Amino acid sequence: MENTIDRTVYVNGRAISYQLTQKPVKNLNLRIRKDGSVSVSANTLVPLSEIDAFVIAKGDYVLNAIAKFKDMEKYRPEPKRYVSGETFLIQGHGLRLIVSQASRDTIASDGIYIYLNTKDTGDFNRKQRMVTKFLDGQCHSVYSEILNELYPMFRKYGVQMPILRIRDMETRWGSCLVRKGIITLNKRLLEAPRNCIEYVVMHELCHFIHPNHSKQFYDFLTMLMPDWKERKTILDKSATYWL
Repeated sequence: MENTIDRTVYVNGRAISYQLTQKPVKNLNLRIRKDGSVSVSANTLVPLSEIDAFVIAKGDYVLNAIAKFKDMEKYRPEPKRYVSGETFLIQGHGLRLIVSQASRDTIASDGIYIYLNTKDTGDFNRKQRMVTKFLDGQCHSVYSEILNELYPMFRKYGVQMPILRIRDMETRWGSCLVRKGIITLNKRLLEAPRNCIEYVVMHELCHFIHPNHSKQFYDFLTMLMPDWKERKTILDKSATYWL
């Protein structure tokens, strides 16, 4: 049974309010959302004083993360209206949207523009569905192509071709379920330069050999992709605009 309560602690005179969920879990878990809210989950047997102390110990990290998310809001783009002139990033390149009225709905791109032809140019939901479907298709195409390019390096290690899944992810570019043979990639990763997408795919593939972030994992990653740190730096620096 779960119980949720609101708590507040102070770190160097600064308040940190958090939502505590008490439930049957083994460990204390802390999460900071993009809106700056803080949540903690803990076993019902853990004293509140111990949970407060846990949050206080993480205080500097929590306050820095909240400040970072707040700063990111200044750079977050305005919601799309799906009108001519808006830009959509694909593999680091901005494609300009051109909306036209037509007898039937079609959407295509020449690598410079995205041409959206629709029966009703004023129908926001229709245009949103068309662009979303187009971008989802680009995700499947680009991610599958990169996975197919990188996978042969892992065949000799006995790694089976992973199943590719694509979904919205708030805090990670990718994840890996080694036992199930699944790699999941963030839809928003499509906006990153191609070499950054390659890095994320390579990172997840390496987990099929080393399912951790040990020294052996990073040595293996460096052997296969010597410039992965440079690619990661580009991804991290630009993440403010993408996430």
